[in-house]
Amino acid sequence: MPSGGDRHRLTLPVPLGVTSVRKPRKTPEVRVPRLVGLMAVDARETAEEGEVLLDSPDRPDLDLTVVDYVVRQYPLPDSEVPRWAVVTVWFDFGEGEGDGGAGVREPRQPRPPSGGLQRELDAPGDPFALLG
Repeated sequence: MPSGGDRHRLTLPVPLGVTSVRKPRKTPEVRVPRLVGLMAVDARETAEEGEVLLDSPDRPDLDLTVVDYVVRQYPLPDSEVPRWAVVTVWFDFGEGEGDGGAGVREPRQPRPPSGGLQRELDAPGDPFALLG
């Protein structure tokens, strides 16, 4: 057992020929995380963890957006981009995309005529009448 000041010193064996250990550098590129389906607040957090920046053409106040959901992103998930590159996200479907902008359908003006199918079909006759 070491005595005095040597008591706290511990020497580990080092393989012969090893003079230093290299710390791996971070690669200059990162993979784009999947942001589609996330709320804005979660998308910002995921982007920061993935070391990319977010931009949104349909939300100039992106930092204040919280509960809107990301519906599209570019570049696509798992693409390799430079660290801290900008990923563009959209929160609304564009013209002719997704749900087609269905929105609220009622009330409709003018109202459809009353009568429903009765107006479209002929009145039923005798089902057993002979054709002749």
